[in-house]
Amino acid sequence: MPETDTRLNHMEISDLIVGEVGKSFVGNDSAIRKIFFTLLAGGHVLLEDLPGVGKTTLALAFSKVLKLSCNRIQFTPDVMPTDVTGFTMLGRDAHAMEYRPGAVMCNLLLADEINRASTRTQSALLEAMEENAVTVDGVTHALPQPFMVIATQNPSGSSGTQLLPESQTDRFMTRLSLGYPDEQAELEMLLRKHGEDKTEPIVRITNAAGLLEMRRQVAEIYVAKAIYRYILRLVRATRSHEAIAQGASPRGSVALTALAQASAYVAGRDFVIPEDVQSIYVDCIAHRLILTAQAKRDGVSPESVLADILNSIEAPKLRVK
Repeated sequence: MPETDTRLNHMEISDLIVGEVGKSFVGNDSAIRKIFFTLLAGGHVLLEDLPGVGKTTLALAFSKVLKLSCNRIQFTPDVMPTDVTGFTMLGRDAHAMEYRPGAVMCNLLLADEINRASTRTQSALLEAMEENAVTVDGVTHALPQPFMVIATQNPSGSSGTQLLPESQTDRFMTRLSLGYPDEQAELEMLLRKHGEDKTEPIVRITNAAGLLEMRRQVAEIYVAKAIYRYILRLVRATRSHEAIAQGASPRGSVALTALAQASAYVAGRDFVIPEDVQSIYVDCIAHRLILTAQAKRDGVSPESVLADILNSIEAPKLRVK
């Protein structure tokens, strides 16, 4: 694999990547791993949290460790769709129109505070996230591969924000919340910031070609029929639960399967086990649900509903040779 020791297996390479990102972002190894799962599965991540907890730092760290071209766009109400997708204009020779790329033309797009932009601008990302391409003035332009969006949003109700439409949240493979760091992690951040703790510089572990090869290997991870049925039961249970008005779509089933394969890959296995599905189930499905009005009044959360579903559905017992 480019820029890595080819004698390393994929578990060792994955640990190196997570470790290097951890040099820059302190205090939540679980979030780093789940973002890496999503990246390996070919999906996009939505980070929902308060300002100042390191969302942008985390995204930039991944771009450095994986040597990916990275663009950052700060969403505000005056950002236009063409800022995202690009635009065409008359060329210098005045005989033909030329395409001028927007921020989306990169491997990793950091969409900062996406829920501060207008709905029209948010929707400019839909085609890119689903089709890996953008269409401008009737001409389709392919995005560099691999392509991934890491979007951040402030919690709903924060000043100047608006809810993302369901069609957009459903295109994010996972939604994560970093939370506040614990005391020791926050102390380490302070020491690093003020120069008392010298941290080694981030080392690039692989590049875009290497990541594409890892994605290919992830897609080949074996999934038993019993695991497929388990995933379907977990997802379909959201469509009949009394607290849920709208359950997860088939896109959720596909995403959960891909994430389970990524989890198995990072663990050094060539097959998926129930624990792979369980470890990422809530992060993959919670943002796809719409609760009933009564459930909202009762203070029920999507996460608590999904925890109940996990506990109520028996996991399959696999025979490992």
